[in-house]
Amino acid sequence: MTKKHLFDASTINGMHLANRFVRSATWEGMATQDGQVTPQLTDTMVALAIGGVGLIISGHTYVTREGQASPWQLGIYEDSQIDGLKSMTAAVHAAGGKIVVQLAHAGHFALEKAIGTVPVVASNFEGLAQAPRTELSVVDIQDLENSYTEAAQRACDAGFDGIQLHSAHGYLFSQFLSPWFNRRTDEYGGTIDNRVRIHVETIRAIRQAVGEDFPILVKMNCEDYSEGGLTVAESILAAEKMVAAGLDAIELSGGLLTGGKLSPSRPNINKEEKEAYFKDAAQAFKKELDMPLILVGGIRSTGVAEQLLGAGVADYFSMSRPLIREPFLIKRWQRGDRSRARCLSDNLCFRPGMSGKGIYCVTEEREIK
Repeated sequence: MTKKHLFDASTINGMHLANRFVRSATWEGMATQDGQVTPQLTDTMVALAIGGVGLIISGHTYVTREGQASPWQLGIYEDSQIDGLKSMTAAVHAAGGKIVVQLAHAGHFALEKAIGTVPVVASNFEGLAQAPRTELSVVDIQDLENSYTEAAQRACDAGFDGIQLHSAHGYLFSQFLSPWFNRRTDEYGGTIDNRVRIHVETIRAIRQAVGEDFPILVKMNCEDYSEGGLTVAESILAAEKMVAAGLDAIELSGGLLTGGKLSPSRPNINKEEKEAYFKDAAQAFKKELDMPLILVGGIRSTGVAEQLLGAGVADYFSMSRPLIREPFLIKRWQRGDRSRARCLSDNLCFRPGMSGKGIYCVTEEREIK
């Protein structure tokens, strides 16, 4: 078997990638209030492309107005957004990059003051929320699947190299997979075959709309790490169903926005032993699934990534916070400076985004001063 290397070129369903490093979807806080692309957001994507990232995945991009999770979040819910998205993908391609758009719906975690309506959920039950929630009917679910399919077609028209479904961290598709969030008694609840049904139907519909050679990825929880939540065994079964429906690659994450034993974004990743905190789940996935696996979660050094690649635990390595501080990190590594990422994992980078300035490394700014 040919040995794999971090800086080898590879493909995912015909999408040619220069290396095995991925920028994981990151809310940038740089879109307009109605989700349009801005020059600041385009510049951020271009910097990542110039910086050598093999594949850029956009921040979570809401497919319906009521699916918005954050202020200044990118949208893909109407055709008027295509031109701006097209200008961004063209700029990334001109810089030599590849970019996939993440399609998302916040569901229970929708930003109520922005959407102006009651958030929708997979199941509405006592203890879920203090404010009202609306449980999706079967007709609502079918409408939602259509919204995802239409968003995927917009992505294709806008020049994206593929799409990724956001099914992690407790957002709406993740809520359907999780037995804690999903307490339905119809064909979309109960067994894992039913809880993954919305994913399977959406993937099939998107595949029919965009064709066979347009990459479809998913970001999913390996486990919710919360009592009564999704387990690794069930997530593998769900992934197998999605692959059969036409999925091309999986990005593996875990944890919920509501907390639990293991959050999606852990602090103080300051030594190699703390890196790649979903690696055991990735190993379990690779034993059952022969397909490209992207591993996210605390990757900070090439040594850890090389070890996991060589052991067949993952095929690609995805990062968020390190690339906020160092958008040129991958090029630095490729040129021979293999010192670990300078990110301190303090999560301070997201604070300016909440004030409308867009995310950036506050620590880096302080050190420069």
